[in-house]
Amino acid sequence: MLKKRIVPCLDIADGRTVKGVNFHDLIDAGDPVLLAQKYSDLGADELVFLDITATVEKRPTLIRLVEQISAVINIPFSVGGGISTVEQTRELISAGADKVTINSAAVSRPELISELTSQFGSQCIITAVDYKMIDGVARVHTHGGRRATDLRLQDWSQQLVDLGAGELLLTSMDHDGTKQGYDLEILAQIDALCAVPVIASGGAGTVEHFADLFAQTAVSAALAASIFHFGEIEIPDLKAQLKQRNIAIR
Repeated sequence: MLKKRIVPCLDIADGRTVKGVNFHDLIDAGDPVLLAQKYSDLGADELVFLDITATVEKRPTLIRLVEQISAVINIPFSVGGGISTVEQTRELISAGADKVTINSAAVSRPELISELTSQFGSQCIITAVDYKMIDGVARVHTHGGRRATDLRLQDWSQQLVDLGAGELLLTSMDHDGTKQGYDLEILAQIDALCAVPVIASGGAGTVEHFADLFAQTAVSAALAASIFHFGEIEIPDLKAQLKQRNIAIR
């Protein structure tokens, strides 16, 4: 059995790490380069960088910041935000990204995923899906959660896998920043449906939330942000406690 991964996330706005609740009320959470180095040194398994306003502002991801972060870490590094072309992906990989994360651009033009996987391999392509429950249905949202679509989460996730995505990063907008736990039911459904690794995002607040995620679903990784940024849980302590619960963690 593959060991589970702990993945800190840097949500970036105006060059700073930020964090909110339900994708709103963003507050400053620190210097992204310093945080990235800290997480790498503390034993994070991977790092995710999401330029959360790039799509809305119709601009490319912050290349210089990606270069600065890649220079101070020694763990796999994925970058997302405003990526919509093969050339942008090539630039980010050249700047130090190991993987790219595609979200809104895939909804606008699904064939982009196939184009990217043919150029860089599926192992380099993560597809991020932000979803919110609307009338009992998990609906996909784009543009940093600002735009609802008619896409059902289950259908879109399977389509992304069929297009060649190597991993799925699923974020529950309802759970984001609440520290009330992951959306276990939906995550278990999607993981069972899709034959690629799933990264769970949205809701981590305690060690028990990570333990419940790995005990009650087969997802590959747990992503979290504010609990790490503000020192509520330290990564070495989290891993030690999960191992005490007999969870196979890296």
